[in-house]
Amino acid sequence: MGLLDILQQYANPAASSSANAADQHFDEVARQAPPNVMGQGIADAFRSDQTPPFQQMVGHLFGQSDPNQKAGVVNQLLSALGPGVMSAIGGGMLGRVLGQSGAGTAQAAPQLTPDQASQLTPQQVQDLASKAQQHNPGVVDSIGGFYSEHPQLVRTLGSAALTIALASMANRMQR
Repeated sequence: MGLLDILQQYANPAASSSANAADQHFDEVARQAPPNVMGQGIADAFRSDQTPPFQQMVGHLFGQSDPNQKAGVVNQLLSALGPGVMSAIGGGMLGRVLGQSGAGTAQAAPQLTPDQASQLTPQQVQDLASKAQQHNPGVVDSIGGFYSEHPQLVRTLGSAALTIALASMANRMQR
């Protein structure tokens, strides 16, 4: 079955396939869809009122990630906060980890290594995602783009999120 054939099944969410089909279809679409379409579909699932809040989903994905993926998503969130990140996040473990990375420079947001990012908990990343979204709502799109490169993680969000992402991609591909 081709990409457009699969997505056509999701163009009308009321007629969408079963949860198991969404898992299988998402894998197939992830192999074929352009990265920008995939990223926007994931971002739309993050924004949906039919899924948990963005920050909760990011915390979940962080918990499922390997150290490199953890560093990648945290660095995306830190970039969204910009160079004043230390004042935005306060202290705690996140502040200590950021302090180790040379945070607080006026020129750029800090960049964490995989080892540093692995010291964070999903709850801390959830809090960071919440602050990043408040400061820069466009972070939802950049995180969607990041996870478009890691569809195996996105599958852990469940069939509702996958169905929403597939429906969004279907609508984008029809335009």
